[in-house]
Amino acid sequence: QVQLVESGGGLVQAGGSLRLSCAASGSIFKINTMGWYRQAPGKQRELVATLTGGGSTNYADSVKGRFTFSRDNAKNTVYLQMNSLKPEDTAVYYCNAGVYSSSVTYLTVWGQGTLVTVSS
Repeated sequence: QVQLVESGGGLVQAGGSLRLSCAASGSIFKINTMGWYRQAPGKQRELVATLTGGGSTNYADSVKGRFTFSRDNAKNTVYLQMNSLKPEDTAVYYCNAGVYSSSVTYLTVWGQGTLVTVSS
């Protein structure tokens, strides 16, 4: 069993910053690609950024230059640094991971989400 726990959401004014964290725990053999997704009210969940096991990042055009995805392998934790926040960034942010719980068992795991609200 593998769990992802997000933290760091909250209310911030436009132009401000927040840092989200996502900690993985449980039976982890290896963490593969991780991602941040978000879902705004009345909209579909969308990809924000991905980070491969090799360290390559990919960002949605809407957040490029403002968000930074990083990881601390020793802590099995990833971070999403969000700067220059805009009201349209308001959403529930979800962490996602592809995890090997053993050498042959691959799981796709989601966190419970953390709410980010950006006021204008």
